[in-house]
Amino acid sequence: MSAAQRRRAAYRRRQTTRSVLVAAVSTAVLGTLLVVAVTGAPGWDRVRLSFLDPQIARDALPEVLTGLWLNVRLLVCCAVGALLLGLLIALLRTLRGPVFFPVRALAAGYTYTFRGLPLIIVLYVLTLGVPGLRLQGMPPVLVLGGLALVLTYGGYLAEVFRAGIESVHPSQLAAARSLGLTYRQTMRHVVLPQAVRRVAPPLLNDVVALQKDVGLVSLAGPIDAVRAAQIATAQSFNYTPYIVAGVLFVLLAIPLIAVTDWVTLRAARRQSGG
Repeated sequence: MSAAQRRRAAYRRRQTTRSVLVAAVSTAVLGTLLVVAVTGAPGWDRVRLSFLDPQIARDALPEVLTGLWLNVRLLVCCAVGALLLGLLIALLRTLRGPVFFPVRALAAGYTYTFRGLPLIIVLYVLTLGVPGLRLQGMPPVLVLGGLALVLTYGGYLAEVFRAGIESVHPSQLAAARSLGLTYRQTMRHVVLPQAVRRVAPPLLNDVVALQKDVGLVSLAGPIDAVRAAQIATAQSFNYTPYIVAGVLFVLLAIPLIAVTDWVTLRAARRQSGG
């Protein structure tokens, strides 16, 4: 290494160290100012007793954790179901030929309907209205709530998948067909691998949104983290259990958000050739 290269490397190290120190000091100063401003505000003692009571948080934590396990299981099942349903609807909407027009119309109607309907209305209809029909073989309310989530998010994911499929250049489809691949083989081996890779970040963003919305099944009665927090709040007349449930949901979302950011950064580097 020449003397000039050593000087440049030393300069970069000094700049990096300086940037880290400046960032740490500015973060510490801002954090201190926020803590002083919040704790010194009028009414802080009442806020702390109503929302941040450590004893009530300890008492409510076991029940809220038990309810959160239900949310996690529901999230996994609903995410898989919504992804599969969204992919199926996207494939139906991309079928070509006049004979498939009714199929395309039905798929488009599904996406328009469930992207426009508020999730809470779908939940109320399926978890409160459908059981009132007293039909034979009616599934549990939890299954109906999961079905509402799958139907709603399937509409959003279908459009994400469709955007990825249509982003693949038509010349690649023509090249695959010229090699003797059938339409199914072309979609499986040429189109879908590229489409899924391109839309992975928005797909993961929708999964993060689904992770939050699984808490809405508590409106139908299942004792998940939100319902457990509501019960604890009704018993103690204190809102700390809701804060406990919120913190647990945030901790549950952090790994998904980190994976989403990593996939997004990786996709950006791939597109830029880096």
